[in-house]
Amino acid sequence: MLGWAAFDGHRIRVTPGVFVPRTRTTVVVEQAARLLHRYDRVVDLCCGAGAIAVALLGRVGALDLVASDIDPDAVDVAAENIGDRGIVVAGDLFAPLPVRFRGVVDVIAVNAPYVPTDAIATMPAEARDHEHRVALDGGGDGLDLHRRIAAGAGEWLRPGGAVVIEVSSAQASDSVAVFASAGFAARIEHDDEVDGTCVVAVATGAVAAGTGDPAAAAAGETGISAPSA
Repeated sequence: MLGWAAFDGHRIRVTPGVFVPRTRTTVVVEQAARLLHRYDRVVDLCCGAGAIAVALLGRVGALDLVASDIDPDAVDVAAENIGDRGIVVAGDLFAPLPVRFRGVVDVIAVNAPYVPTDAIATMPAEARDHEHRVALDGGGDGLDLHRRIAAGAGEWLRPGGAVVIEVSSAQASDSVAVFASAGFAARIEHDDEVDGTCVVAVATGAVAAGTGDPAAAAAGETGISAPSA
């Protein structure tokens, strides 16, 4: 396996076990970049090797950027890829984000794991055998992390800020429902050229006020956080 992967015109360094960025994830970059201006506040959540962060910096320019992942190996390589253009923190989803980001983030860009647990065995060997399981396993239906992110993102986004999160086309409607139940205005975006799908979920007043679905909030108290899927 090469020590780097091509992504959105950049060479992204990868190390053993760390999720290798896929071309389809550029749909997240494209949709997030449309919402951003220079110096906006951005979180690359479940950042893996930091590919989304690097691509957004390339497309938008300087950003107030934090990348976060629960996998220490991913954090190390993301810090190398991002360099001094942002900060990289280790921890469970939103837990390690700096306090100054609370309520003011413009975009949370995410490639969280969305492979259903039982489907991991059917994945190509290069993913199943060489990428950490925490980077792949999205729980029973693949959307465990989507539920946790929907429950917690409102605390960090500014009003009108957005979560842009990758998902499979088969799961997209269910993901939209997850974010809608938490008070977001959510829609599906698909890029045929890269066969990539994402959900764009915009924070409404209900999200900012913390009046999303209590069931979604309860889901946020359980589950396993993980890097990119």
